[in-house]
Amino acid sequence: MKKLLRTLVTVLVLVFALSSVFSQSASDRGFAEEEFRRGVQAFYRGSFNDAILQFEKALTYLPEENLIIEWLGKAYYRAGMEGAAIQEWTMASEAGYGGQLLENTIEIVRNRRILGAESFGENRFVEARSFPGSEGEQLFFSYPVSVAANEDGSFWLVAYGSNEILRYDTNGILLDRIRGPLTGFDRPMDILRLSSGNFVISEFAGNRISFLDAGGNFIRSAGESGRGDNGLVGPQYLAEDSNGNIFVTDFGNGRVCVFDENGDFLFYFGEFTAPTGIAVLNDEVFVADGVTGAVYIFDTAGNYQGQLVKDGTFALPESIKIIEGKLVISDTTKVILLDPVTGALKTIADIGNSDSRITGTALDKNNNLLVTDFDQQEVLVLSEMSEIVGGLYVEIARVNADKFPSVQLELRIQNRKQQPVVGLKGENFTVTEKNYSVNGQTLLGKADLLDSGDITIIIDRSVSMKAYEKAVNQAVTEIASSMGGKGNLRIIAAGAFPSTELIATPASVYAFQSSQLKTDFSSTVPLDLALRLATNDLINGSYKRSVVFITDGGITANAFNNYTLSDLSAYLANNGVNFSVISVTSGAISSELDYLVENTGGLSWFLYRPTGIGGLAQELWSIPTGVYTLSYTSSLSTNFGNAYLPVEVEVYLYNRSGRAEAGYYSPLE
Repeated sequence: MKKLLRTLVTVLVLVFALSSVFSQSASDRGFAEEEFRRGVQAFYRGSFNDAILQFEKALTYLPEENLIIEWLGKAYYRAGMEGAAIQEWTMASEAGYGGQLLENTIEIVRNRRILGAESFGENRFVEARSFPGSEGEQLFFSYPVSVAANEDGSFWLVAYGSNEILRYDTNGILLDRIRGPLTGFDRPMDILRLSSGNFVISEFAGNRISFLDAGGNFIRSAGESGRGDNGLVGPQYLAEDSNGNIFVTDFGNGRVCVFDENGDFLFYFGEFTAPTGIAVLNDEVFVADGVTGAVYIFDTAGNYQGQLVKDGTFALPESIKIIEGKLVISDTTKVILLDPVTGALKTIADIGNSDSRITGTALDKNNNLLVTDFDQQEVLVLSEMSEIVGGLYVEIARVNADKFPSVQLELRIQNRKQQPVVGLKGENFTVTEKNYSVNGQTLLGKADLLDSGDITIIIDRSVSMKAYEKAVNQAVTEIASSMGGKGNLRIIAAGAFPSTELIATPASVYAFQSSQLKTDFSSTVPLDLALRLATNDLINGSYKRSVVFITDGGITANAFNNYTLSDLSAYLANNGVNFSVISVTSGAISSELDYLVENTGGLSWFLYRPTGIGGLAQELWSIPTGVYTLSYTSSLSTNFGNAYLPVEVEVYLYNRSGRAEAGYYSPLE
């Protein structure tokens, strides 16, 4: 009996112990879920430091919960701490969580940190897609000869054989077909977007050039058939100089003719055997000859400067385009990068078909090469091999479920180099919940179509800037004026302790004076703190977000003591904020500032440049974002707002794709 009683007591103690452990585990899970919920909500509010704290609290209760670890990595990423993000994601991945998707995210972010911003042409381009000129009995176009990319991801195609210009969207869908004046185009050859926004077309058989507005509507023609001063015989390729003058290779006359922006003839120069491609870079004119296979250099007045590469370098050079300060030449089956200073050559694409003839090349807004194959009568889309293999980088930046079951997603779509992908349409997206299709999926908007945004000005208050207060006044007022009354404007003074001086409409800053600033000049300016402050304010602002730093180009000794350059650039870039510089002096800006500009997709201006900074806001707002907003109707059960609701998005473009997974909470009931 005593033995039985002892056994019973032992069992009861064991049951009580097990019950206590289970109870403690359930309690821990409850506390973890509450902290996790708060962290997700803070993340979507843009409060990433708060989100980090909440996720870390949640992990104190459930230290091995990989979903929390993944979200902690997301919060670190958006806070600019990419190293910490990779560490958290790697921990979850090594525990068997996240699969290929998480591994791919780790690889992309790690490579960005190691490789930094890669220059155009460092990687080989291969075919991603082609658009044939015909399919069966249906003719789309014939003998494509030239192409021009648009800011929205679409492109114009010049069809020599069918005497027309066609506009295609990012997916290769025909949007428009233009046939020119009443008499039509007569063998159009090249298309050039002018600095005015209009287009000029060369017409090989028409012996003229024609001007079109930005929508493709005919304006007027210039030039006449013949060998006189205003004469053209087989005009081919086009270029524009910094003064708006138009250069056209006159194939039949073996020369280059120059017209002003209105189409009035100015002069001609050169004695060529068969002039083809032409480009103007840094006030130098580069002209290719299809017979000699060389490229010659002139100044913009037509004076001969020398030969860039020797005869026979190219087999049959056609168009010359300028991409990132390099010459890109279409040559039979190859696209060749040519250094305009050294003459060094690099083949960046070779379609390998001996029956092909590449005549035109352009880089579209999604970093693809658009190539016209004249003989095969098709347009090729070439992408870097790493982009095709690795796919797109898709991020669910924000979920708004305030009106659940209606849900809105803010998506950021980039390539592997962190360059925004533009021009996508509803059919490029697929939204699922637990891998089941959702109802009512709709593309609500593309941030790149917005014509306004928020700008935060940081004014350098280092001691060296005392001498430039009038210049600062001018810079601020011109920035405000350039905004045209649109968007929001903030001013931060970067002194010993950066502070926000003004939050206002642009119009209220037209009469700005530096004497209004409360922040004193200082010998030490922690620019990193000013940048963090500026970015914090912009995260929940417009989709188009810019920080503009007004400076003499230098920095003080402690400018980046609190945050590293890589962490700062990551914080800016990962939240869609570009950093730009206006220098009040003509000298070069510091390498640190240049690094931030380059790695956030910003711009750099000299305040007194000949064209001024009156178009600054429009230039900033034309920087692509790759941000899209989708909506759908959820069918998930919310458990009165306590359930974590998963959502997945897949994005497709040509033969590339990308996927993102996230989750959210509906409002409590």
